Amino acid sequence: MVATAGSESLGGRSALPEARLYGRGGRLPPWCRLRAGAAPPWRAGARLGACWRARDRGRAPRAHCTRRRWGRPLGAEGTLGLLEDAVVHREGALLALSKPPGLPVLGCPGELSLAALLPALRRRLGLHAELHVVKAPARECSGLVLLSSCHRTTEQLQQFFTDARRRGQYPATYRAVTVGVPAEVEGEIRTGLCWQQQGDTAVVVPVPAPGRRSLARKEVKSTLTRYRVLGTAGGCALLQLQPKTAFPEQLQVHLTLLLCPALGDHEHSSRVGRVLGVPFLLPPTATPPHTQVLDEELLHRLGLSLQQLRSLPLHLHLQQLALPQGPLCAPPPPPFLRTLRRLGLPGHQEP
Repeated sequence: MVATAGSESLGGRSALPEARLYGRGGRLPPWCRLRAGAAPPWRAGARLGACWRARDRGRAPRAHCTRRRWGRPLGAEGTLGLLEDAVVHREGALLALSKPPGLPVLGCPGELSLAALLPALRRRLGLHAELHVVKAPARECSGLVLLSSCHRTTEQLQQFFTDARRRGQYPATYRAVTVGVPAEVEGEIRTGLCWQQQGDTAVVVPVPAPGRRSLARKEVKSTLTRYRVLGTAGGCALLQLQPKTAFPEQLQVHLTLLLCPALGDHEHSSRVGRVLGVPFLLPPTATPPHTQVLDEELLHRLGLSLQQLRSLPLHLHLQQLALPQGPLCAPPPPPFLRTLRRLGLPGHQEP
């Protein structure tokens, strides 16, 4: 890991006015305006990711697997209302909303997904043109989804993101709550990543020193993420992550290489073991995915039981995208803010 300077902006452009960023008269969505200690509309937070685990076990995903964390199923209508209230930007051909964790963008046939809800969302918002996805976080993550009703605008923005990375800039900024604190306050994680078949499933594994041939044949991709510690408390940390490359599950795997898996990562956290409280890295082949293991003290601070831990969402949030006209931001969802508040990490007082 190489130490780096602070965060960059794209060309020093100024931020958009708040009214343009958040839409609807400059107001935040209702679930972003929680009072301290108030219960959010979806209670302790939504867990929308039961489908992908059912799929990996060979079972057909349910069409209405969207669930509140310990409440009744949310369903398509409830998720649609959630997305409507989560619009954070609306201007011209662009529409941006903040996706809850666990909701897939495309999904499997018959599975509840953002793409399946877009026609109904367009009608609810009174839009005439069809919406398509420009940029979105992965299924397990929460955060900004950038939509467009103009194909030319979509192509221009995608080219903008590509050019920004080529210039050494970081157009996407994530925030993550981690179990563990990095040894350095800021730095870079560089490694190769590839897909590896393990039994019936394919998993993403690091390749520390990829060969030229494997890179040329695109069997392995060289990846880079810049990180900065924003705050620590009780053995946990709030991190800012800026990926320069894009690979599935890149951020989750990179965090395990820091020996600080993301909170709610039930896929990769098993790769970090502990002996007498000291973390160490385990080989992916020896550590099949399972529910993240947290000690009793951390469970108590989070207010979770062992049963609730199984549905704890991934605390990885796409907070900001740099656009040609300036940065576009979305506040973390209620489960993320609740965790920050319970752990005493910075940012829990955000609206």
